[in-house]
Amino acid sequence: MERYLTPALSEELGKKILLLTGPRQCGKTTLSRMLCPDYQYINYDLAEHRLLLMEKSWDRRKALVIFDELHKMDQWKAWLKGIYDVEGMSPALLVTGSARLEAFRKTGDSLAGRHFQFRLHPIDLKEAEAQTDLGRDEIFARLMTVGGFPEPFLKGSQAYYNRWKRSHVDLILKEELLTLTAVRDIQSIETLIELLRTRVGSPISANSLARDLQKSPNTIRHWLKLLEDLYVIFKLVPYHKNIARALLKEPKYYFYDNGMVQGDEGTRLENLVACALLKEVQRAQDVDGEDLGLQYLRTKDGLEIDFLVTREKQPHQLIEVKWKDDKLSRNFKKFLVTEPLSRIQVVGELAHGKSYPEGERIEPAREFLGGISWG
Repeated sequence: MERYLTPALSEELGKKILLLTGPRQCGKTTLSRMLCPDYQYINYDLAEHRLLLMEKSWDRRKALVIFDELHKMDQWKAWLKGIYDVEGMSPALLVTGSARLEAFRKTGDSLAGRHFQFRLHPIDLKEAEAQTDLGRDEIFARLMTVGGFPEPFLKGSQAYYNRWKRSHVDLILKEELLTLTAVRDIQSIETLIELLRTRVGSPISANSLARDLQKSPNTIRHWLKLLEDLYVIFKLVPYHKNIARALLKEPKYYFYDNGMVQGDEGTRLENLVACALLKEVQRAQDVDGEDLGLQYLRTKDGLEIDFLVTREKQPHQLIEVKWKDDKLSRNFKKFLVTEPLSRIQVVGELAHGKSYPEGERIEPAREFLGGISWG
């Protein structure tokens, strides 16, 4: 299937170095190879390929050279900058990685002005409808149970997903984490992941997790950052006009793999919506250059709106997620009532949508996920 970033990557190929990141096994290598039939693929994890990199002896007659997992090489940015400055963009260069490329190893000189970065996400309902023959109900059911990573999603089997998940998590923790960091307490990080699976959508206290795991809060914060950098989880911070104050408040964490979530249908739907919103926000950032952000809203009294999309740092769209409740959340009226905000309540089981005089809407989850836009 053609991925949603294919047009943007194809347009920029050969003009700048392209950096393509995203969770392991979300389809980066497959997408890269589909961009151009005349390519050479070089993976830093393979010893014989590391020799090619050391000698800079790849086939320059190819139209495209793909460097995979290059961020595991010390000073990879300085090395890549040297290639670009001496040889230019012949052949075209595409760098892929399953960790945030700026997060690990010494990065060396900046690639400013020499690259465009794109973030690839797993499949969501909007993309699956455009690129597969599956019906909307079947897509939604698969996303709710086995998540959107291409291999288990296209298989559509719970048993297959269960096998895939074990190897997927093992690969991240026992290969990526050990390769890229000095962390060796893999068992405790596995326990941390299990705790997070049961707390999706709830504000997370590092102090509370530290007590559960008998570790220091700073250690927990470090591990959470590692899991973010390895695209296992992502966090949303509460919105506040003072950015520093927002960052100090408790964040919420969600999984890129919706099948990891332990909880009722409402919790899994919230995670699914979070993934779809983040994907669309980052697509708008990477492809269209828009200044969008994703946060959540919470008062000292505990009133909360699940998601807030910001545009140019200002509130733009409020989104509340429910599984069955077809009555408009009262919390909408508690927040930013003077702002001309789009306010949408997404409901998992809803016969038909509703709209209200002040502009609020209640939408079936399938309809919302199939047409996310910032309007």
